[in-house]
Amino acid sequence: MQILALVHVASEGTGTLGAFLDSVGADIKTVRLYDGEPLPDDPQAFHAVVSMGGPMNVYEEAKYPFLKAETEFLRKAVNKDLPVLGICLGSQMIAKACGARVELAAAKEVGWGVVKLTEEGRKDPLFSGLPERFHVLQWHEDMFHVPEGGHLLASSEICPYQAFRYRNAVGLQFHLEVDAEILEEWFSGKPEAGDILRRYRELAKDLAYWSETMYRNLLGQLARKG
Repeated sequence: MQILALVHVASEGTGTLGAFLDSVGADIKTVRLYDGEPLPDDPQAFHAVVSMGGPMNVYEEAKYPFLKAETEFLRKAVNKDLPVLGICLGSQMIAKACGARVELAAAKEVGWGVVKLTEEGRKDPLFSGLPERFHVLQWHEDMFHVPEGGHLLASSEICPYQAFRYRNAVGLQFHLEVDAEILEEWFSGKPEAGDILRRYRELAKDLAYWSETMYRNLLGQLARKG
């Protein structure tokens, strides 16, 4: 199984998702877009595409030219019904590629929060086995809107758009791929670092279960695609 991971910044790699894929023998090809590495010509050379997070905004194409190329690549992947997963910035990139708006949210979300599955989310195979409400790590100021024909899967009190499905693509505004090492790097020198890491330790067992459940659901989706 070959997975393509699109990485926008060195500090936002595949985290626990990459570790899980390694553990099941998946072959992960990482494209470091921030380092000028080119996108493959054909997304169908892979079983799935994952677009990770990043500090940039989807509309900053003049500053980050790779965003334009990635938008076209993701559009092609979605139109071919390839399984596509986007995390944070990646979710916004998928939404943009599918013609939906991405804009500044009413409030910035940083830190631990709760997302709630919608009725569609409770039925979606990606969230099978997860509770209706669960804790996630947030760090974003923009938000996606759901592409026309897609479904909203989760929301939060601060940001109504937390997860969506459009055809075979899923966007997650939140981070389930983080571990202690990633959090230490992201929040290094910030006043909230202690509270973030303390809460992570409290939630670690649940986070591991929720993330692995979702990853296994994703794997099941890939197996059905053959």
